[in-house]
Amino acid sequence: MTSKTVVVADDVAYVRDRFASALENAGHRAIPVRSAAELFARVRADAGRIDLLLIDLHLPYATGVEIVRTIRKFDEGRLPILVFSGTITSAQEVRELSELGVAGYVNEYSADEHILPALAPHLFPDNFNRRSSPRVVLGIPVAYRHANTIAAALTLNLGKGGVAIRTMTPLESAAKARARFRLPGTKREIEADSRIAWSDRRVGMGLQFEHVDAADQTAIDEFIDQHFFTPRRS
Repeated sequence: MTSKTVVVADDVAYVRDRFASALENAGHRAIPVRSAAELFARVRADAGRIDLLLIDLHLPYATGVEIVRTIRKFDEGRLPILVFSGTITSAQEVRELSELGVAGYVNEYSADEHILPALAPHLFPDNFNRRSSPRVVLGIPVAYRHANTIAAALTLNLGKGGVAIRTMTPLESAAKARARFRLPGTKREIEADSRIAWSDRRVGMGLQFEHVDAADQTAIDEFIDQHFFTPRRS
């Protein structure tokens, strides 16, 4: 496995240390920073050696989308950036971040075992070929049918256009599968005809939705939006 260098920018030690430890335990180099000033200095000095930025939008000395705008002045749009979802405050911020080329969002309070699977598609994008959309990291039961076989697993993350599943026996890319799962806090069973968008035996596979009932798609969209606009815990 190729070692990657990741900057983890967060003023909360609990978040910063957990993500740094998960990366280092997997053989990567983590560079924790606590403020926007540290973050900008690191990007200016080492942009050519950084593979990924994980950013809190509520850092000392700068906040919000301006943090990403400043980084883009240094890197000319080259660095992949993930934003900690609990630091997003509005739909307008999401639109502006998209325009600045932010690669996605990650839940800073996801379980330790979910950190690397959430980051892997951005550390090794050539292995995943995933659709770009905000994703919620969570582990809920999901059943999927392929041909005459039915299997059960846990999700890695869920987006408006697909779901990632943890499995050591993933289907081949482009295979068809029908997924069924229940969103947390609801009793509605959601079913989606899907195509395997990426497959990796070390992590699992990604199902890209191809047909979802309109009411089910609305429920998914609302769940994702509610997650991203929930303020960070104090």
